[in-house]
Amino acid sequence: MEKNKAPLFTFSIIAIIVGVALYKQFDFETLKFEKTGLAIVYMIVFIASIYIIIKGLKERKHQQGPNN
Repeated sequence: MEKNKAPLFTFSIIAIIVGVALYKQFDFETLKFEKTGLAIVYMIVFIASIYIIIKGLKERKHQQGPNN
């Protein structure tokens, strides 16, 4: 189970950094991103990292069993 903690932590850090970068690039007055191409790449990485985090948490919960 110790192997599962490192990727979850790593992808959590990635999600935080990319999420902050997306937030900083978004212009709330015009409701557009400053650099659209870079924002698309950031969005893909952000969604993938959130997916991996959720998948890892579900697997960890499944491995612990219903009694724990």
